[in-house]
Amino acid sequence: MSKENLELLTRGAEEIIPEESFLEQINSKKKLRVKAGFDPTSPDLHLGHTVLLNKMKIFQDLGHEVIFLIGDFTGLVGDPSGVNETRPVLTEKQLSKNAETYREQVFKILDPNKTEIRFNSEWMSEVHPSEFIKMLSSYTVARMLERDDFSKRYKSQQPISIHEFLYPILQGFDSVKLEADVELGGTDQKFNLLLGREVQKHYGQKQQSILTVPLLEGLDGVKKMSKSLGNFIALEDSPDDMFGKIMSISDELMWRYFSLLSFKTSGEIDQFKKEIKQGTNPRDIKFILAEEIVERFHQGSGSRSKENFVNRFQKGNISQELDEIILKIDNEDELITRVLKDSKLLSSTSEAMRMIKQGAVKVNEEKVLDNKFKIKKGTLNLVQVGKKKAAKIIID
Repeated sequence: MSKENLELLTRGAEEIIPEESFLEQINSKKKLRVKAGFDPTSPDLHLGHTVLLNKMKIFQDLGHEVIFLIGDFTGLVGDPSGVNETRPVLTEKQLSKNAETYREQVFKILDPNKTEIRFNSEWMSEVHPSEFIKMLSSYTVARMLERDDFSKRYKSQQPISIHEFLYPILQGFDSVKLEADVELGGTDQKFNLLLGREVQKHYGQKQQSILTVPLLEGLDGVKKMSKSLGNFIALEDSPDDMFGKIMSISDELMWRYFSLLSFKTSGEIDQFKKEIKQGTNPRDIKFILAEEIVERFHQGSGSRSKENFVNRFQKGNISQELDEIILKIDNEDELITRVLKDSKLLSSTSEAMRMIKQGAVKVNEEKVLDNKFKIKKGTLNLVQVGKKKAAKIIID
């Protein structure tokens, strides 16, 4: 494998376990079976999902077998990774509907002719209870409590449902049935991925190598990208919306997105950083990032969306170098009138109400006509008042 391909494959990776074995695998002539699982707990993929999908694409381009596993069975259990409470249980109908959008959207990145799509209900629904119990008997509650999230919930006396203990073992069993050589996952999946190695060993298989990637921060730059938090960029977003959302991220977050989402080489990214130090406006480098990502999901639209973005802001006489304001709140959302007052865009809530009535207030390019309009916590928003006042506001 060339140095460039190895750099692209491992860039942004948090951990590779065991690294020596992984390097031996990818430098061998063997066609590897590379697996990544996605539970269809919500419709539509977003850029956070593509951190893994991009890695899968690189493996695919190198000639390896890529398996996009849809966890329609494990989705019924609910992945406890990174949460401090039991996830709500979804119905089979909900999961099936969500899975269809995954099947359609994954091919915006992966080659449909080279991608193996599997559902873990294929084998989970056929596992005999005796085999299931035998598999579970190899693991203890103490072992499960080694998970950081389980341990925290146990110590704080938060409930842990029995079915949540099963999830990591079921994920490991997926690796057995798929005979995975490599499994990819987020950093919050590390325990599950390592347990997968143990389950494979239990069944006499060669243990998979694992590669973990960081969880991509959402538009707010604080919490992980999530549809439920509203800080996401969906693959189905229009080109202009996608471009505008990327341009709204902070300059600091831009480098994180370059590392995890871009196919630019590390050398090119280092050159961008050097240019900014020499006086280039960070906005111009962000244009490059936004154009690349939009072009990937909407071929032929990258440069047009850039042009539309520039024209939209110039015609409105709004500076593209907007102030970024962080507002701390105790609730899950905040009234637009309070946001306008606390951000100092307007002097009072009464003035905010008057400007809303006049149709002069916009949030993310959409006109606000209701004084009770709320902005959700954990999101970054472009808030405009008239043609001259605007700010990027993070509700935290």
